[in-house]
Amino acid sequence: MERRYARFHRAPLTDHPGASEVPDNGMCLSVFLVLEHPERAGSVLVGQVDPTGPWWEVGAIDPKRVAAAGERWMLPSCQLVLFESPADAARRIQEEQLGAPPIPLEGPFVFSDPSLRPGSSGKDPHWDLHFVYRGRWGSGQLPKARVWKRLEFVDVARTARDRFARDQGDVLELVGLRPKD
Repeated sequence: MERRYARFHRAPLTDHPGASEVPDNGMCLSVFLVLEHPERAGSVLVGQVDPTGPWWEVGAIDPKRVAAAGERWMLPSCQLVLFESPADAARRIQEEQLGAPPIPLEGPFVFSDPSLRPGSSGKDPHWDLHFVYRGRWGSGQLPKARVWKRLEFVDVARTARDRFARDQGDVLELVGLRPKD
């Protein structure tokens, strides 16, 4: 079955008084893995996307967004597949993006994050619901995964916020790991 991701866009809702539509600028339900180095607190596993990788399939990221990520860091993450549980998505991300067997994870820690998008003309902000899982990578050895150009542990406090793609510095801050401003 073709994957349909939990990225919603606005459609008219005319016959349900008092019900809300999807916000003007849409909404996303996403899972993020924050995997810390086993011996260096505050250092998390992030990667630089390989633009030739199947990012729509494993990360719900279209080619334009892959190109925009460039050389910046990204957490292993993806939008939920429609009707998928956050826990199942976390296991899927470990397997598809990291080529790793399941790692014990804490969470999900759930965050609601409305934000105005640059150039948006809608009256509502975009609404992200983040399901964040935390864990420790089992060893200092990095996985060899086909979708990343490079995977590395970075010290979040020493890494500038703009070095994280797709506002993922904000996701790290939500779990108490503040990037350098």
